[in-house]
Amino acid sequence: MPRIALGIEYDGSAFRGWQAQAEAHARGVQSAVEAALTIVADHPVEVIAAGRTDAGVHASMQVVHFDTTAVRSERNWMLGMNSNLPSSVSVLWAREVPDTFHARFSAFTRSYRYCILNRVPRPALAGNRVCWVREQLNHEVMHVAAQHLVGEHDFTSFRAAECQARSPVRQLHYIEVERRDQMIVMSVTANAFLQHMVRNIAGVLISVGLGERPPQWVKEVLALRDRKRGGVTAVPQGLYLAGVEYPEELKLPSEAPMDGWTVVG
Repeated sequence: MPRIALGIEYDGSAFRGWQAQAEAHARGVQSAVEAALTIVADHPVEVIAAGRTDAGVHASMQVVHFDTTAVRSERNWMLGMNSNLPSSVSVLWAREVPDTFHARFSAFTRSYRYCILNRVPRPALAGNRVCWVREQLNHEVMHVAAQHLVGEHDFTSFRAAECQARSPVRQLHYIEVERRDQMIVMSVTANAFLQHMVRNIAGVLISVGLGERPPQWVKEVLALRDRKRGGVTAVPQGLYLAGVEYPEELKLPSEAPMDGWTVVG
């Protein structure tokens, strides 16, 4: 059977996360995608994603794959899906991939962005799509502090207490904090992430940016390997799964550019 990969963006505000939910009243993005695919393919379809996102978290580039007996062009997969998805979910591209491709296990890296609206007035247009911090943040200090996290480390201090990953060790390749007018964007790339890892990093860096803690505190928190010493978890609304990197020969889009989507209108 052909194996198809999809690039998907979604606003997670109305969902209980990516994963399909057992409860009848709960709704996962996965369920919406599989329902639309079942219509387009004309047979039941299950998808496997590059990674799960929590309730309220968004994606500008989630990647999934599925197997199908249906024959459709890549364009028709995309258009058919978008005709049957809710307005908060959109397929960006479709590609036929080898049957050895796996959306999760074939990925080299994953990238997230955390968006902080840093202004005094509370947001009206983007309340569900940013973290709002009223007090002035020093993004330059936040960036310097964040560099303590680059490399292979035990990130126990930055993972949720209920995280089920077998190992807390991750390779963080890159992290940057930059200001774009009133928006502060933290971009981070790693081989994989632990549950709440990016939100916990953001929470620690916000404390540093507010001057509540020195930049060196990030290194100290990392070394403690104790989640209870790691500060607050930043809200989910500011978090976006921004891209997934695969082997170059697959020619799959790896990351949604910042100018391709808008956080604040």
